[in-house]
Amino acid sequence: MAAVAANVAAAAEDRESQRENVPGLESQRRQIENGESGRERPLRAGESWFLVEQHWYKQWEVYVQGGDQDSGTFPGCINNADLFEDQVNWRLKKGLVEGEDYVLLPAAAWHYLVDWYGLEHGQPPIERKVVELPSVQKVEVYPVELLLVRHSDMDTPHIAQFSHTDSVGSQEDLECALPPSTDLVLRTAREQFLVSPQEETRLWIKNAEGSFERLCNTRVTLLDAALKTGQVVIMETRNKDGTWPSAQPQAVNTALEEDEEFQGQPGICGLTNLGNTCFMNSALQCLSNVPQLTEYFLKNHYLEELNFCNPLGMKGEIAEAYADLVKQAWSGHHRSIVPHVFKTKVGHFASQFLGYQQHDSQELLSFLLDGLHEDLNRVKKKEYVELCDAAGRPDQEVAQEAWQNHKRRNDSVIVDTFHGLFKSTLVCPDCGNVSVTFDPFCYLSVPLPVSHKRVMEVFFVSMDPRRKPEQHRLVVPKKGKISDLCVALAKHTGMSPERMMVADVFSHRFYKIYQLEESLSSILDRDDIFIYEVSGRSAIGENSREDVVLPIYLRERTPARDYNNSYYGLMLFGHPLLVSVPRDRLSWDALYHILLYRLSRYVTRPSSDDEDDGDEKADMEDKDSMPKPGHVAGGSSQDSGPEQAGPSSGVAGGSRAPVDNSPGPSHWPQRARRKHLFTLQTVNSNGTSDRSTFNEDTHAQPYIAIDWEPEMKKRYYDEVEAEGYVKHDCVGYVLKKAPVRLQECIELFTTVETLEKENPWYCPTCKQHQLATKKLDLWMLPETLIIHLKRFSYTKFSREKLDTLVEFPIRDLDFSEFVIKPQNESAPELYKYDLIAVSNHYGGLRDGHYTTFACNKDSGQWHYFDDNSVSPVTENQIESKAAYVLFYQRQDVARRLQPQPGLAEPPASPACGPPPNSEFMDVN
Repeated sequence: MAAVAANVAAAAEDRESQRENVPGLESQRRQIENGESGRERPLRAGESWFLVEQHWYKQWEVYVQGGDQDSGTFPGCINNADLFEDQVNWRLKKGLVEGEDYVLLPAAAWHYLVDWYGLEHGQPPIERKVVELPSVQKVEVYPVELLLVRHSDMDTPHIAQFSHTDSVGSQEDLECALPPSTDLVLRTAREQFLVSPQEETRLWIKNAEGSFERLCNTRVTLLDAALKTGQVVIMETRNKDGTWPSAQPQAVNTALEEDEEFQGQPGICGLTNLGNTCFMNSALQCLSNVPQLTEYFLKNHYLEELNFCNPLGMKGEIAEAYADLVKQAWSGHHRSIVPHVFKTKVGHFASQFLGYQQHDSQELLSFLLDGLHEDLNRVKKKEYVELCDAAGRPDQEVAQEAWQNHKRRNDSVIVDTFHGLFKSTLVCPDCGNVSVTFDPFCYLSVPLPVSHKRVMEVFFVSMDPRRKPEQHRLVVPKKGKISDLCVALAKHTGMSPERMMVADVFSHRFYKIYQLEESLSSILDRDDIFIYEVSGRSAIGENSREDVVLPIYLRERTPARDYNNSYYGLMLFGHPLLVSVPRDRLSWDALYHILLYRLSRYVTRPSSDDEDDGDEKADMEDKDSMPKPGHVAGGSSQDSGPEQAGPSSGVAGGSRAPVDNSPGPSHWPQRARRKHLFTLQTVNSNGTSDRSTFNEDTHAQPYIAIDWEPEMKKRYYDEVEAEGYVKHDCVGYVLKKAPVRLQECIELFTTVETLEKENPWYCPTCKQHQLATKKLDLWMLPETLIIHLKRFSYTKFSREKLDTLVEFPIRDLDFSEFVIKPQNESAPELYKYDLIAVSNHYGGLRDGHYTTFACNKDSGQWHYFDDNSVSPVTENQIESKAAYVLFYQRQDVARRLQPQPGLAEPPASPACGPPPNSEFMDVN
């Protein structure tokens, strides 16, 4: 009895000591009901609120309102027993209603009550989070019950309950408790179905209408994922060949099962060409053979860094699609895979790659690196960073600041692997102000040394009708003029440049007749350029006897289907001519005989039996001359000049033949004459419509058409001879392009250049835009350096591909002479690189084919990837004119990733054929 009495006394003392630390009843009421900690304050998303049983809380209210701490209304410990179904699992009863069964208290109020009155022994606190709905904030009271199933066993669901708190324990645990994320669902499913840690899994949600949706972001809450009680969640496990069961169509299951038996070298896997997608395959094979990036995906490090909320990213979809591709290629279970899903994802986020047109492998690579970076960016919320100029500060300080600012917004495996730092120096030509900035880069686009010479092929047409046109290959200044082209041809022919006229011939007509001062850049390589010999260009005067140069077209008259058969079609054919005619012989008959002479090589003169008798009077009329044309060919034409003529069919549909069979306009002298092989007609610059009148007052260039009747053409015109030409000896000469070293391209990249007019720099000192000089220097190089050779040249007038051979080292590419950052002399491997992959482009601008050379990270063996086909190669086969994008790995990284050094010279496979030759490459 004494012991019991002692215990009762001790308990009474404890209560007394507690009451000494408890504030007064009025103060308690104010703290619990009102103020920042009180239950009357508004809900805030993300904070914790606690459930308190309604009867206990009412008893407490009576107690504090009575004002007597010794009153018999003392509520005792907080007791929530009536809110639970049982005292074991502590599951809440169904249908509890706020205000009837419980009240909600904010965390501060709850902790006050627990401190003052205590919590019934063994009972867990009922903590719930405030969630934000589209138009209201509320406390989610009930946990979510989900039905978990495996993809392979959809008929055996397992019920799992997910409360809003995972832990029950100390006050610190409660304060740190977060609403459950879908990652908890995934972990629960893996534990439920005994999935090993090495296996990769993902979740699908079955919607009410029976469709399935990927649960990509496992870091969102159940509420954000819209998961509701009773919903079915499917867990899918990746196959050993890197594919997902849900991605395998039923129709190819048999083929896939057969392929599972295949076991090859990981990474030696082709990519199917989906239609002009060799550019994509080449870029993917290069990137897939970057060791540290591939290991990052194979070891599932990307799963922890997927960034689903980055507005600049692709919601993690590009990273996941690329990861699937890498896992399949490096599973060793595929000879080739079909990158259809990846192609669809790329087209979805980059519309320029939609469809199946040929693109540039470097452009896709640029998009892919940027997309992977943003999808895997560890920075979830990018802060604003102001770019600062050096302002005279030391380079080391400015560079470090620039790199730190870059990492504050951009931190990913792509930055770790591929990003380096430039130093950019701009100098104002007026005030001499120097601006120094440091900018990150992901790859180097280096120019190729460009020759200042250009090779052009032309056809020379002599005034001598016995000479066939000659094909010449001329070397001219790339930025030269038309006169330079004439001078170059004069060296081959001995003809004076003053007696040459240059024209672009297209579709049997003069597309353009060039002036001597025009730039050669307006002539494209694909243009058909004819240079005609004409008589000397004497000055044009009132009484001068200079020649007139007339453009001559050839047309064939063909009957057209019409109601009354009175209309004829006129079809252009053959090569047009530029013919010099003495001004004092500008009569139709004289022109006819001049043209008959010029065409004599392939036009047969009629015999005397074919001629009609003409009267002497008609012969006298031959001396009547034509009205003088206003301008010679090549003058400034204002009336539909040749430069305005566009590609046309050459059909003069609906042109009426002269009723009186006269050779020219009706107001020109008409005569009876001998039977002619053809008739003459003035036409427009296209040769598609006749001109019945000719006005001397206009500056229009006269164009003459030779119109043939079909029978006469067939009888007297030799088409084979007309199309014949000879090749000058110079055509056999090939202007050999000397190879250049990769180091020369890098030197050219770091050379001082002047900004173009279209891209001036605003000088803060002069307060105006200036054509400043700019110099780029390499400050810090990345672990893997991508070098893009700028083979494709685009200007306002021309587009070309440079097929210069660039000699690049396979090993020991030394950048120490190019990096201006103070170097670590004790670690030379920080500036030396070894080649690991090459993207090749065969062909020209309009068509071409992409392939890849890559070194396998596991075996050290080089392979040639040509879409589906993969074959081993030796190192001496890698260097070619097709090399387009080079991938180099820093030697210290190679040693870190590959402790065992590879073979110095991988042996060639007996099945390995000769080096790929661009002459035998298939094009898409």
